[in-house]
Amino acid sequence: MQEFLSSGLFSWVVLPLIIVFARVIDVTLGTLRIIFVSRGDRTIAPILGFFETLIWVVVISQIMQNLNNPMTYIAYALGFALGNYIGISVEDKLAIGHLVVRIFVTKDEDEIMKKIIDAGFGVTSLKGKGATDEVTVLYSLIKRKNLDSFLEVINISQGKIFYSVESAKEAHLGIHPTSSRSMSSQRREIIRKLLGGFSKRK
Repeated sequence: MQEFLSSGLFSWVVLPLIIVFARVIDVTLGTLRIIFVSRGDRTIAPILGFFETLIWVVVISQIMQNLNNPMTYIAYALGFALGNYIGISVEDKLAIGHLVVRIFVTKDEDEIMKKIIDAGFGVTSLKGKGATDEVTVLYSLIKRKNLDSFLEVINISQGKIFYSVESAKEAHLGIHPTSSRSMSSQRREIIRKLLGGFSKRK
C-alpha cells in the first residue's frame, strides 16, 4: 500500500482525481449552506458547514504535502469550477425560496385573478398606465417550486401574457397552495432531492 501511495500513478492521477471529487463536494455544500443560512435554518446549515470545512482542510493538507505536483493545483481549480456548476444545479432542483410575479394585463383581469385564486395563490391588483394604454398589474408572491404551475395557470387564462419574475429576499405570511407536509418532512424531501440529483450524475 505504501508503495502505491508513493508511486507516480497515485501522485499524478489518483490524488488529483480525489482532490477534484472532494472539491466538488466541498463547493456544492458551501453553496447549499449559504442558501440555508439565508433562510435562517439553524439545523441543516451548521451540519453542511461542518462537512464543508472538514473536506476543505483535508484537500488543502494534501496539496501542501505535494507542492511540487502541479496536477494538484489544476485539480483544485477544476473541482472548484465543477462544484459551482453542480451547486447551482442542485439549488435549482431544490427550488428554495419565494418569487414575486408581476402580470401586466389590459383586459380580463378579473378572470385571471379568479383563476389564480382558485389555484390557491394570493394575488393583488393595481391600476397603472402603460406606454399605449391603461393596464392592471397583478402581484403574486409564490414559492419557487410552484413557479411552473403558476405560469401554467396564467398562460391558460390568456395565450400571450406579459409578466416578470424576480426573487424575493424575504417574505412573511402570504397565501400559497395548501401543503400538509411538516418542516421535518420538507427537510427529508430536500435531502431526497439532493441525493437523487447526485445519483443521476454518477
